[in-house]
Amino acid sequence: MGSADPSATGSAAHGSHNTQDVSFTQQMIPHHRQAVAMADLAASRAQSPQVKDLAEKIKQAQGPEIATMSGWLESWGEQVPDDSPSGMEGMPGMGKDHLAMPGMMSHADMQKMMGLSGEAFDTAFLQMMIRHHQGAIEMAHTEQAKGAYGPCMTMAKSIVSSQSAEITEMNQMLGK
Repeated sequence: MGSADPSATGSAAHGSHNTQDVSFTQQMIPHHRQAVAMADLAASRAQSPQVKDLAEKIKQAQGPEIATMSGWLESWGEQVPDDSPSGMEGMPGMGKDHLAMPGMMSHADMQKMMGLSGEAFDTAFLQMMIRHHQGAIEMAHTEQAKGAYGPCMTMAKSIVSSQSAEITEMNQMLGK
């Protein structure tokens, strides 16, 4: 039978992936880390229970994806992005090299969100997370078009599906 197993984890053979798969995972890890950092702020700053629930849902989805992608990179002998703060106090994924990724928040964006609470936080969080998700979807579409590693392409498809649904939910919360 076929050797492509979409449920495979970090034990990928060297020949089963391409440079797009490596690029996608190396960029999506810090992208997801920033989304988790943004979601962490909601616990103490959000007013809306719906925003708090969405933030928790984002953390529950993206945390395991970070671990899976890190495992792929390790199995491929590729560098896993450093999770230490680079260029911003305590905010993962905020190094200068990450600002070029679609949807990444700038230092100023993150500082703004950190200074807000209540309804103002909810609005800023939703607007920024929509932009962040749109960037992840753009990256995932590229992976779907150019990737080779089945599980990575399956994750990209899942990111498009789940984050598109969350964008719809966030737009509804914003009254759009």
